Order: sequence, then C-alpha cells, then structure tokens
Amino acid sequence: MNTPTDLSSYIRVLKLASTPAWEEFSQVAKIAGLGIMLVGFIGFVIFAFMTFVPGGP
Repeated sequence: MNTPTDLSSYIRVLKLASTPAWEEFSQVAKIAGLGIMLVGFIGFVIFAFMTFVPGGP
C-alpha cells in the first residue's frame, strides 16, 4: 500500500466533487423517499395478508 499515492488520489477526487444544486438534491430526496415509502407499503401489505390468512401469527 503506497500511502502518498492513495492520499493524492483521494485529494483529487475531493477537488472534483461539488455540492449539488438545490434542485438536484430535492429530486434525489423525493425519489429516495418514494422508494422508502414503496418498500414500507409492500411490507405492510405482506403483514396484512399474513395476519388475515388462517394460520398467521
């Protein structure tokens, strides 16, 4: 492991990185939120189905 080379590549990546604009951040947050809600809804549907099926918990 060559530490100076690794450090320089990390610094180069940090220099290229930029803070996203508010519109981009907002869009990513909305999509991530919708994904979380979709997974939660699917889990709720499975829970509800398993509760009403005979032999469920």
